[in-house]
Amino acid sequence: MESRFALKEFPRLQTDRLILRQGEKKDCQAIFELYSCESVVAYMPLAPFADIQEAIDEMNWHQRIFAEGTGMRWLIEEKESGKVIGTCGFLNFDHTHNRIEIGYDLSPDFWGQGLMKEAADRVISFGFSLMKVNRIEARVEPENGASMRLMDKLGFHKEGVLRQLEFEKGKYVDLAVFSLLLSEYEMRNG
Repeated sequence: MESRFALKEFPRLQTDRLILRQGEKKDCQAIFELYSCESVVAYMPLAPFADIQEAIDEMNWHQRIFAEGTGMRWLIEEKESGKVIGTCGFLNFDHTHNRIEIGYDLSPDFWGQGLMKEAADRVISFGFSLMKVNRIEARVEPENGASMRLMDKLGFHKEGVLRQLEFEKGKYVDLAVFSLLLSEYEMRNG
């Protein structure tokens, strides 16, 4: 099926403090540093990166999901410093049902400053307004308190917990399912 967001160029987004952009070869070191941090990948199905090739593979995955029309992952760059501080984007685009999943991560140096909410708000706006999705989903490990709070701040509704849904890092993990519907987003944002 043809992608509903078949774009010729990767969209560049901005917020007051951030630039959300496509990754480039020069960003491999920043991605390696981000994903080699144990606290960043603690609730992700990844072990901390051990070498730069893993960062290259991650960035190749970003390019592949965009080319396939199944997702897009923006690098989050702090405007003031020009430093890549995280990523945010979509994956698992279901074209038939117009739903997509959001994912995100941020360097611990930038936690607690509202930056992920700022980035995710912009990405969510893009999903509803330009991609025309009806539903944005998120799956969060219940122990990830910061991510659970972010879901609330973004207006997502917790739908339940999928018990032992995935096997990660040698154990089964539960995932809480959240969603935000277009109608809810429009009511909240006028």
